[in-house]
Amino acid sequence: MKTPSINDIKTPSINDIKTPSINDINSINTFMLHVSLHRFEKAIGSPGPEAENEAWNHVRPAVAKLKMFYKYSTSIESCLPQILQTLCIGDVNKNLEKHQPLARILCQLLDFVFEFDSLKMKTPQIQNDFSYYRRCLSRGKLSNEVDLKSAMNEDELANHVSMFYAYPTPMLKTVTEVTTQFVAKHRVGRSVSECLSTLASVCYHTVSNSKKKPQRPETTAFCLRVMVIAIIIYDHIDPQGAFGKSSPINIKSSVRAIHTHGQSTDTPNLISALRYNTKHLNDASTAKSIKTLIASCA
Repeated sequence: MKTPSINDIKTPSINDIKTPSINDINSINTFMLHVSLHRFEKAIGSPGPEAENEAWNHVRPAVAKLKMFYKYSTSIESCLPQILQTLCIGDVNKNLEKHQPLARILCQLLDFVFEFDSLKMKTPQIQNDFSYYRRCLSRGKLSNEVDLKSAMNEDELANHVSMFYAYPTPMLKTVTEVTTQFVAKHRVGRSVSECLSTLASVCYHTVSNSKKKPQRPETTAFCLRVMVIAIIIYDHIDPQGAFGKSSPINIKSSVRAIHTHGQSTDTPNLISALRYNTKHLNDASTAKSIKTLIASCA
């Protein structure tokens, strides 16, 4: 049997790859705000049909959204390798120029990763909601909810969803692992690193040149988010990491760009992402000045 090679990976169609919209992301927050904790406490502390039904009716739409985003994370396992194959095999710069719509989709994916995980970290009640939902299913109390229950009644799926949201940054974990596996399988670490560093560089220069070429605030915020996630993934797949002397990424300039051009609501999250989600920041080989700069901006 022929061993599949990187050339066997299907080149993705633009129409086949879509990232959830900002409205989808914000809908998580909307649902979470509507799911008051006291409803669960009431249903658990004083169980009864009325209290349990009230809690269920508020958790049900949230769980449907949580499941949707989990399913999207699993789709990354198939679509991201296709994107990397197209952009990273051969001349990376020419590929990025030739496949600009696909490069844009990759940037949108990285932006989504940051947005989703930032919001997820602000809504710790997600685990409580899903745990309550699973308890309802295990008791079979709401057997009349056929459609929703049948969609989540497999214990294996429920475990996967629960484990996904148990991680602090589940989307970043997914994208990092998929990229790492792609690099290991096809031995294209240098090309993928070049692609990520190029994206980070383009985003940095777009932001830092804003005085010469003014950008809309939302464009600046988008570029900073993409830059940070690209740096984090680069740091995980490159043996020397993003903080070493040989790295093509200028970490100090990137951090200063975040501090100078970032929105007040985003800057702490961007710096924290670099501080806590990178792999090599705390290595002995990382310059003390870089560690101090990131710590001072946190």
